[in-house]
Amino acid sequence: MKKLINDPADVVAEALQGMAAAHPELRIDHENKIIYRGDAPVAGKVALISGGGSGHEPMHGGFVGPGMLDAACAGEVFTSPVPDQMLAATRGADGGAGVLHIVKNYTGDVMNFEMAAELAVAETGVEVVSVVVDDDVAVQDSLYTAGRRGVGATVLLEKIVGAAADEGRDLAAVADMARRVNARSRSMGMALTSCTVPAAGRPTFDLPDDEIEIGIGIHGEPGRRRVKAMPARDVARELVEPVLADLDFTGAGGVLAFVNGMGGTPLLELYLMYNEVAKLLDAAGVRVVRSLVGPYITSLEMAGCSLTLLAMDDELERLWDMPVRTAGLRWGV
Repeated sequence: MKKLINDPADVVAEALQGMAAAHPELRIDHENKIIYRGDAPVAGKVALISGGGSGHEPMHGGFVGPGMLDAACAGEVFTSPVPDQMLAATRGADGGAGVLHIVKNYTGDVMNFEMAAELAVAETGVEVVSVVVDDDVAVQDSLYTAGRRGVGATVLLEKIVGAAADEGRDLAAVADMARRVNARSRSMGMALTSCTVPAAGRPTFDLPDDEIEIGIGIHGEPGRRRVKAMPARDVARELVEPVLADLDFTGAGGVLAFVNGMGGTPLLELYLMYNEVAKLLDAAGVRVVRSLVGPYITSLEMAGCSLTLLAMDDELERLWDMPVRTAGLRWGV
């Protein structure tokens, strides 16, 4: 294992120290491993909280700030945060208008966020609503989930719902927007290589040099099948076809097409993949109105990519285009 670390046990804590040094506009609770926007809690605004295992950076801590999240809980690598972290984040971010928990559909995340919400309501009376993201079409159930996994749509949801919350919408309206984005999103991923969790010191799974995994999860969970390595145009087809088969994206509003890097794939290859995806979408009668390309929800150093499509309309476009200022995503500021 070759990694830029000191001690595997200290990776998350020391990365958060680095984030604090690089982004003084954030406020980090190092004891509880929570990243807050610097002005949290924002009075009268619905607070958005997400979180999950570390190793998927910039998600979620990189998406804390104006236009996106109010707080994010960082678990150990590929391990859910504990309820005490989520409870502390809920208390610390609540500005009096209620709190929305954005939860990727992984068993530990769902269970721990539910426990934290119950404790927050019992102890403080704050109103908490949870929305679960489950956009992955690869498998119905996996090693980590009951039902579809939450993957790339999480990024799009946090951006759009963050804009809606910054507009001053109430908790019910913000939660409805989150459900709407999730319902209109579908994703599919693939891997060229495995990744290595620092504490394990060895690859999560074995993948021969001449094979690729179609339908992987963001923790290295196995996907639909293994196939021989193929050109990018064929890989793009393996991603596009299952997504289009699961939801009709030919509506007049067009789509946001998100080609995501899993951590070890250079932008050169991601843009090449986006070109192949765009050609397939055009041939299928799907109009792209917005795009996002880059490593935004990663799996440590795994090489590979994922595709997420979100069916857009005028309101979603406007919310997507609104200013955002976070460590991992920013425009219009």
